[in-house]
Amino acid sequence: MLETENYWKNKINQLTKIKEENSKSNENIKRWENEVLDPWNKKNANNNNDFSTTSKIDVKTSYSPSDLQGNIDYSMPGEFPYTRGPYPNMYRGKKWTMRMFSGFGTPEDTNNRLKYLIKNGQTGLSIAFDMPTLYGYDADNDRSKGEVGKCGCNISSLEDMEVLFKEIPLNKVSTSMTINAPASILTAMYASVALKNNISLNELRGTVQTDILKEYIAQKEWAYPPKDHMRIVRDMMEYCTKEMPKWNYVSISGYHIREAGSNAAQELAFTLANGFTYLELGQKAGLKVEEFAPRLSFFFNCTMNFFEEIAKFRAARRIWATVLKEKYGVKKGSSLALRFHTQTSGASLTWQQPMNNIVRTAIEALAGVLGGTQSLHTNSYDEAWALPTEQAVKVALRTQQIIAEETGVAQSVDPLGGSYYLEHLTNELEEKAYRYFEKIDELGGVISAIEKGYLQKEIAETAYRSQLDIEKEKEVIVGVNKYAEIEEDKIEILKVDDEAQKIQINRLKVLKRNRDSKKVNDALENLRKTYENNDENCMYDTIKAVQAYATLQEIVDVGRQVFGEWKEPQIF
Repeated sequence: MLETENYWKNKINQLTKIKEENSKSNENIKRWENEVLDPWNKKNANNNNDFSTTSKIDVKTSYSPSDLQGNIDYSMPGEFPYTRGPYPNMYRGKKWTMRMFSGFGTPEDTNNRLKYLIKNGQTGLSIAFDMPTLYGYDADNDRSKGEVGKCGCNISSLEDMEVLFKEIPLNKVSTSMTINAPASILTAMYASVALKNNISLNELRGTVQTDILKEYIAQKEWAYPPKDHMRIVRDMMEYCTKEMPKWNYVSISGYHIREAGSNAAQELAFTLANGFTYLELGQKAGLKVEEFAPRLSFFFNCTMNFFEEIAKFRAARRIWATVLKEKYGVKKGSSLALRFHTQTSGASLTWQQPMNNIVRTAIEALAGVLGGTQSLHTNSYDEAWALPTEQAVKVALRTQQIIAEETGVAQSVDPLGGSYYLEHLTNELEEKAYRYFEKIDELGGVISAIEKGYLQKEIAETAYRSQLDIEKEKEVIVGVNKYAEIEEDKIEILKVDDEAQKIQINRLKVLKRNRDSKKVNDALENLRKTYENNDENCMYDTIKAVQAYATLQEIVDVGRQVFGEWKEPQIF
């Protein structure tokens, strides 16, 4: 393991020195600019002199080998540092998993949608949960009024989870659950459904998001203070490493960081910084990195700046592998390879001229594939209005299938590798990420940076500047600030009936009337004692509470009483 005290500064100095050397060897480029480009520009004046990516990387008119001298990654796919892909043959061996995000209304509603998607060729399940579930409140809580089932499926107990996965063989599908604050409880419910169906836990494949750090940074759905949430994440890592070896127990998410307003460089840096924090959490718990690092997956956004997005994915793999090898002393190849899920950008969708969103999603999905994603969710064209209809979600799924089956882009691994421009962007994003790592380290690490509001402020300022660019038409959004139309054709949208809330509340009433109250109270009391003892693993008692049919909120409330709540710092 290398000396880590000045690791980030040394990496930045190394990259800066290479760039300085490159600038000295651009004689042919300077000649072309003076003799060819400048005269052309004088004759063909263009008032737009601001050519840059979302991360404010200046874009030159053209790129050449001289832009890469001294910093060319000659690695091949499936080998360190995995810039060109985590596997040698990528999609020639197996297509990416088509994992459409779905969930609304009651567990019955979502169960039907999952079966519909499987019927139409989806190869992985991905569950969205409603706001009460995400925050850890039951359907009958006053705070849940008007929100039950509106932005995802409502889960208030193990009984709901049993209905959600009815007639779906959990040992034959890969399931992703987008849940963070109550991730340990939803994982316990999923495991319990499997056990009730005589399915061994070591057969379960899939991912639970669990990325509580990005909640404080961007999405704002937490239940406890950061350090207490991280203790529960630690317990999940220990439990799943031992009991659920095929289960990815943390999906480190840049998606929500990007949707909150960050640029590509910030998404890349903050996401990987969170990843290093979870890595250190596992190490401190005594887990071997080679055993648990492969279970850390990533979840990235893919938005409209096509080449920058592809470069972001390539830079992410290279940074992760390099830092794990040099800073953390990881040797095993499979533990160095970063694997990730991609979702096309919800923030890029517009309610104006919604059919334009089909084009946006196709371009973003193509960038995800060219960037080497392991699974992909394509947003539906109507999601700026509401949760997607069956027709819209089918078009989104067909978009992936057309890319996979008709375009030929999956035949060659990293087909854009070697592009002077793409390689340059990859290098630039890598350097920007290292500069952020250095700053976060100076602040005492990710949790300290969250507590001081640094990461939140960086995103908020970027989002503000981006909105100003849109309002000043420096950034064009077709159908919004250019090519706008006065009248919009209405589209059919999915409406979640308030009946879903009534159904869920009635189910809870029956559950609470019929369950063994003493068993529930004993299980919750045992969980309380475990929470109070930092050295005990809380997952085992969480599973017992779930199997006693304690509700989601009853379990979360035990944590609220033990750990307290948390308010983020003011940043303006």
